[in-house]
Amino acid sequence: MSTKDHEDTPGASALGVDEETQLEAEAQAAEVLREHDTASRYRTKLGLWARVVGGLSVALTLFHLYTGIFGSRPSLIQGAIHLGAAASLIFLLYPAGKRIERRGGKIGIPWWDAVLAVVALAVNLYIVVRYSHLTSNLVQILGFDTIDYVVATLGILLTLEATRRCVGLPIVVIAMLAIGYSTLIVGQSWQNYAVGTYFTSRAGIFGTPIQVSSTFIFLFLLFAVVLIRTNIGTLFNDLAFRLTGRFTGGPAKAAVAASGLQGMISGSSVANTVASGSFTIPLMKKAGFRPHFAGATEATASTGGQIMPPIMGAAAFIMAEYTGIPYNEIIIIAIIPAVLYFLGVFLSVHFEAKRMRVAGIPSSQLPSWKSLLMRLDLLLPLVVIVSMMLSGFSPARAALWGIAVAFALSLLRKSTRLSPLGIIQTLEAGARTALPVIAACATAGIVAGTVTGTGLGGRLGNAVIDIAQGNFLLVLLMTMIVCLILGMGLPTTANYVVTATVAAPILINNFDVPVIAAHMFVFFFGILADVTPPVCLAAYAGSGIAGSNPMKTGVTALRLAIAGFLIPFVFVLEPALLLEGPVGDLIPALVTVILGMVAIASGLAGYLFGDATRLERAVLIVGGVLMVYPSIIISIVGIALALLVVALQLARRSRDRSDEGNMAAA
Repeated sequence: MSTKDHEDTPGASALGVDEETQLEAEAQAAEVLREHDTASRYRTKLGLWARVVGGLSVALTLFHLYTGIFGSRPSLIQGAIHLGAAASLIFLLYPAGKRIERRGGKIGIPWWDAVLAVVALAVNLYIVVRYSHLTSNLVQILGFDTIDYVVATLGILLTLEATRRCVGLPIVVIAMLAIGYSTLIVGQSWQNYAVGTYFTSRAGIFGTPIQVSSTFIFLFLLFAVVLIRTNIGTLFNDLAFRLTGRFTGGPAKAAVAASGLQGMISGSSVANTVASGSFTIPLMKKAGFRPHFAGATEATASTGGQIMPPIMGAAAFIMAEYTGIPYNEIIIIAIIPAVLYFLGVFLSVHFEAKRMRVAGIPSSQLPSWKSLLMRLDLLLPLVVIVSMMLSGFSPARAALWGIAVAFALSLLRKSTRLSPLGIIQTLEAGARTALPVIAACATAGIVAGTVTGTGLGGRLGNAVIDIAQGNFLLVLLMTMIVCLILGMGLPTTANYVVTATVAAPILINNFDVPVIAAHMFVFFFGILADVTPPVCLAAYAGSGIAGSNPMKTGVTALRLAIAGFLIPFVFVLEPALLLEGPVGDLIPALVTVILGMVAIASGLAGYLFGDATRLERAVLIVGGVLMVYPSIIISIVGIALALLVVALQLARRSRDRSDEGNMAAA
């Protein structure tokens, strides 16, 4: 938050966070974000180049607003303008190495990055200018020109380099392996591969991911930027603290609730961890939670924000294209898994707070209901956007209305009212926010095109099945591991594209798993890579703010997210949790899953009605896993084991109270 934002944050002051402390936390958060989030390592000293960057950014945003209102251009042209402007901005904003500013603190942009920016824009505008030639039947007969091959090669190389700069190396390595597989293993010539990857919208760079990015995702990212201008993040924080802050472990529970709410508009686990954590982590530590637990709690909750409808880290739009299921149905299907995930984190925090004897925050120090009611209008844009999508409007149309309503609301308060300069800055911020997503979608398209176009997906699926010897549970476990590995270090959209094209077909083609269940399975585990050691970026970001050991924070985050590792297995084995099947199957599945999560969370924390022995912890964990498994008989066995521990703990507590009474009487 800025200073202005802080002044409009009654929750922060009510909770005893003075302005100086909050500003220090924000400065630390900015450093942590640059350390762990590649997308945040952009240049800040642009000098005269700031006008060029600003102008191009505003032009890119206006282009998407125009096409959102009046209709998109042909997909190849739409994608080329979308990627061309973004790649040009990336070369201007992001340096080639980790050093953000030029040596000696010089202001400006190196000449070579300026040249790369011009070339990146030119090779994409080449598609716009030569569109008729590139898509004509004649070129299919006579072949492409030499200049076409040169442009395609430059386009691919510049896309990979732009992605490396603002997204990171992992997705680029995967893409280069895909290119190597197509050209060296399959034997496709570089010329054919280059033009097939760069000059078609059926697959490759301008395939489904970039098409969705250029039509839906950009507008939703702009919507999120406008919402932030209205201080909706402050409202989410205050609402979360008002609802949960007074209970046992209140600051940690509020952090979970706030991250779940902010996940509706968030697109990055790491960014969400830092943005929320700069406020919540110090409060958790002050309340009595250990630093590594405070960092892990925020990281786990923020990672869960990526699976929270309606945005789901922008992956929901691509999922709709890949599965053929309408977007308005996907966001409904995703509600139960997302709620179960956050319930699991909430339970883990509750039992840890009980064990650590961490109390809640006095009601007098919490934001007042009056201050919250005065700002409930800030939720109107979300209500508008969700209701329109559920009514059947296109995502682009819903996003446009959401932007319009959010902008109108910003005019109601002096602190959020946008001046002409503020409007320009908002348009510029919308483009900047989208750059990593655009680059990730373009490079992920290379991977997706290779997997689907060469039959690699089928070969990988057969290999997994052979290793597992056809055992379905073992295949699920191996698919989980594949998704966790592929998802390490990838932003949400690229994460989903890669796992959906590589791993989802294993379940769909060989075991008849419902399409939505398979895609949600791989989506969950790709996202959970952010809290899975050793590459748990969200946990590392949380540890940076908490001042804790990074690996210990990562292991703790893994424990807190245990529900997220179980739920995907459940909805594959029992699709009723994804609303696939009769309600009669849904209710028993929900009841046993929730009871199982209670048992597992208490067993891992070592506390149920009191401190648990090692044997009791083991029995609770085993019983919880059995309850989660979608089989009535097996679930009953799990319930019996958990009830045994309940009886032992209640008996011990009764005995302890009796002993205390006797001592008092004596």
